[in-house]
Order: sequence, then C-alpha cells, then structure tokens
Amino acid sequence: MPTGIYLAHLNPVTNAHVEIINDLLMEKDQIVVMPVRFLKQDQEINSKSFPFSYDIRKKMLEAVFGSNITISSNYTFFAPFKKYFPPLIAPKSWELRKQILNGIDDDYYTYTGDKAEGIMLKLYRLKPKVGTRREISATSVKNDMYDAVTSKKSEWEKNIPHQVADIIKENWNVVEKFSSSDDKTMRIAGMKFPKEGYNSK
Repeated sequence: MPTGIYLAHLNPVTNAHVEIINDLLMEKDQIVVMPVRFLKQDQEINSKSFPFSYDIRKKMLEAVFGSNITISSNYTFFAPFKKYFPPLIAPKSWELRKQILNGIDDDYYTYTGDKAEGIMLKLYRLKPKVGTRREISATSVKNDMYDAVTSKKSEWEKNIPHQVADIIKENWNVVEKFSSSDDKTMRIAGMKFPKEGYNSK
C-alpha cells in the first residue's frame, strides 16, 4: 500500500484541507499529514500568518480524522532558515528531504495543490501528485477570524469543520494575540517563512 504524504501549513485546518485528505483516503493509501513547523532554538515560531502551534494543528487533525491518518512533525525547518536556500544547491534543503522521508517506505508520493510547489517537489525527487487548488484558503479564514476580534461582521466558522471551530474557540487568545500584529513573514521560492530566525539561530 503506497503512502501519501501531504505537506501543508494547515494553519488552521479548513474544509478544503479536509476535502483533500478525504480524497487521498479514498485511494485506500496510508496517509501521513505533515503540518510545517519553524523552530528556533527548539521553540516554534508563530505569527499572524502561522498563529496556531503544531500541537494545536495536530489536535485539529485528530478531531476530524481520528486514527484514519498519521500526523508527523518531520516537515520542520530549523533556524537559520536561510541555510535551506538556494533550493537544490543548499545541502540543508536535501537534509529536509531526508527528514520528510524518515520512517516512510519506498512506495510513497507527495501531494500538493500548487503547481509551483509540484515542480519543486519533483526536483527533490519526492514523486508529487499535483491536484487542483481549492477555493477556500486558510488565509481568508484567518482574516475572517481576525475581523471577528475587532467585532467586524465575520463568518469565520463557515469554511472550517465544527471540530476545528471548537478548538479555535478554546484557543481564542491566540487569535486575539495576533489580530493586531503585523505579518512578520516573507515569501521565498513561493513559500512563506517567518522573518524571525531567517538569518539567526
């Protein structure tokens, strides 16, 4: 049975993510979901773009899928993040590939809904399957959540599973914390990275 590896931010888990994972499960494959983490001195870096910690996102996935999927922390970047660039040339970027595949049998594929990411996964010989990008984005859900903090009319719950909404409500202090902060991320090679930890350990 092949293993499908889904590499994603999942911050937060949306109905679109659930659709993707359900589609992968229908293939009768073993599915390993890897929410990305950015660590600096063993501390996860969270920000307006990445408000929820790995542990909270893992809880979201478990609430929706139970034991039907495996959740792995293998998709982790360690500060300084600039060491992963340029892609394919930096030895650290190949270390990440090895880290992602740790504990995965040879019969695997990765999944992405992003064509540019698909090209990158192919260059790293990660056997990508490129699906269709879904309409619901985690960014729009986050923006709706932040609007709710400032008491603007917001329907932030409509695009996420009710189990995830419950977990977000339990951790509403996280939403409040980042709602008024600046977005401290930057886009490199098509992917968002925290500014903190990019140049320094």
